[in-house]
Amino acid sequence: MARRNRDDDLLLEEDELTAAFLGDEAALPAEQPNEPAANAPAADDEWDEDETVPGQLAVDVYETREKLVVKARTAGVNKNDLDVSISDNQLTVRGTLSSGTEDGVENYFLQECYWGEFSRTIALPVPVKEEEIEAVLKDGVLTISFGKVQQDTVKKIQVL
Repeated sequence: MARRNRDDDLLLEEDELTAAFLGDEAALPAEQPNEPAANAPAADDEWDEDETVPGQLAVDVYETREKLVVKARTAGVNKNDLDVSISDNQLTVRGTLSSGTEDGVENYFLQECYWGEFSRTIALPVPVKEEEIEAVLKDGVLTISFGKVQQDTVKKIQVL
């Protein structure tokens, strides 16, 4: 049986939670008739097909003892179509992924690939030496390496 907390949010008990994961909808509480489904879009949400929003580039960010490394899968992107910049300890990667020309296409049966502009700005987690940056595009992977600023281990601060 469902119970409500102080904010009237629906909480599931253990058996209902198990039923939800196992797909046994009969064991779940019925939604109230006047409540929209939790994941339903709002009635005033409209999808504007002409609106152009750049895709977001997926990245991996990790560090070694001496370097901070950012890797991004950029297969199909020409290095001349990439713009990599750093400002205020934030890295920005922009580019364009071209699908080529599909002359004569009348209908897509499946279209999952993103084509067009993409952009990603990330705050770098550690201070880097801006004069020690290397960006390499190889086999569809953009690897950006930064020399890290060495921080003092522990600095004692005197309390006055």
